[in-house]
Amino acid sequence: MIDKVNGLRLAWDDAGSGLPILLIHGFPLCRTMWRPQVEALVAAGYRVITPDLRGFGESEGAEEASMEIFADDLLALLDHLGIEKAVVGGMSMGGYVLLNLLKQAPERFAAALFIVTRAGGEDAAGRDKRNQLATLAREVGAAPIADAFSSAVFAETVMNERPQLVAEVRGWMEQTSPQGLIGGLMAIRDRDDSSNLLPNLHLPALVIGADADNAIPLAESQKLAAALPQASLVTLVGGGHMVNLEQPEPFNQALLEFLTTLSS
Repeated sequence: MIDKVNGLRLAWDDAGSGLPILLIHGFPLCRTMWRPQVEALVAAGYRVITPDLRGFGESEGAEEASMEIFADDLLALLDHLGIEKAVVGGMSMGGYVLLNLLKQAPERFAAALFIVTRAGGEDAAGRDKRNQLATLAREVGAAPIADAFSSAVFAETVMNERPQLVAEVRGWMEQTSPQGLIGGLMAIRDRDDSSNLLPNLHLPALVIGADADNAIPLAESQKLAAALPQASLVTLVGGGHMVNLEQPEPFNQALLEFLTTLSS
């Protein structure tokens, strides 16, 4: 589905029926990354909404992008779909958007899924890196960003043994517009440190980390789970940053087991 939401054309998929689950992709990815989860969750009786953030996938880009603006778009999408309350999950950059959603409108969410993400802000070295990548995106396009991220988001064994998966994900990265890449990089660079928010998030939470994640260390997931009042932590052994695609069966099992606790 593509329609105008919050002043620009957003793309999303809306599958299944039941408790709504909103899944937010990472950088520089798109909603297709959730394909294994959509299939499993719909089969288990859930409604799954997977949007492309502005500037990514099939969604229209805009001059402005920030975690707050991404969150505004998604709240408007929930309104557009008539969804009053949902479970929300975010992977990596999607987790930063998730934190903004919980800051802006905690009453709209029944539970949260923090997937290979962190709560802290960007340090000086990280800001410099984002600036350099944004310059490359502006001058050259998506290829150097795809180079930088495709080598970082997979566990080493996956890089060596599953070239088709690596090539598919790289293809999503390469299709992202320079405008979307620059907006996403600036949003990551300028995001707030949400660490102080975590103790006040009194809703059920699942934190999924991966011990072979080269992009966001497992220690960040452990810190999230320790700071959230109602969190459980699942560590997927051997998984990299794209753990939902690398290990879809144990990943989906963790999601479904957590969601079952909500209904019980």
